[in-house]
Amino acid sequence: MSKIPTLRLDRLLANLGYGSRREVQQLVHAGLVVLDGIEIEDPDQRIAVTRDLPERMQVQGRPLDPPPGLVLMLHKPLGVTCSHKEAGPLVYGLLPERWRRRDPALSTVGRLDKETSGLLLMTDDGSLLHRIISPRASIPKRYHVTLDRPLKGDEGEIFASGTLMLEGEDKPLLPARLEVLSPTSAHVTVTEGRYHQVRRMFAAVGNHVTALHRNRIGALDLPEDLEPGQYRQLGEADLSLVLPPTGSSSRQAP
Repeated sequence: MSKIPTLRLDRLLANLGYGSRREVQQLVHAGLVVLDGIEIEDPDQRIAVTRDLPERMQVQGRPLDPPPGLVLMLHKPLGVTCSHKEAGPLVYGLLPERWRRRDPALSTVGRLDKETSGLLLMTDDGSLLHRIISPRASIPKRYHVTLDRPLKGDEGEIFASGTLMLEGEDKPLLPARLEVLSPTSAHVTVTEGRYHQVRRMFAAVGNHVTALHRNRIGALDLPEDLEPGQYRQLGEADLSLVLPPTGSSSRQAP
């Protein structure tokens, strides 16, 4: 059985963005931190950081923010950038202000470009992040693509061949799956994450992507009721839909 980690209360709350350690100490001394219905009096008290802690602890009358190990599903809108530093609207601006001060910080799991919408994962768990984005994981990602011109009919075979070369690269793409939805729309499933990959795939076969939306990672679908800009915390069952079973790896799109 793994040992449950513990942290001093003032450090725990400071790491969750509630303020500096001195500010957190002031919250405690004001009786604003409650655990299991009892006001905590000592900011040095060590707290077992368990998954159910937000159900047991209140800060200023509200449930504690999720402890480290937070994983979010965000419906990324158009026009928002997956960055901490770039100019313009950022995905982090869609989260509560306090969450932007967390340590460890929340990061996007991979990126969607500014003009691509859809399913984006975010986490403060660096190990989990690297497990998901590792090329060895080969996690499939499905995109809904809208095209400028009708499909010619041979795109599915070309994408599945494993021989398609993108401009400026010297290594062919891994096989990808094309599911035609209409003459100018399709689902494309890829297992790589090359720069602007889906847009460049269609450029390589003489077409132009006018809209791109990611709606699935692994077997996890973007819920229809999650509106652009909204987010939802994921649990273990959700993560099991994203990550392949331990020891398995596939280099093919599903």
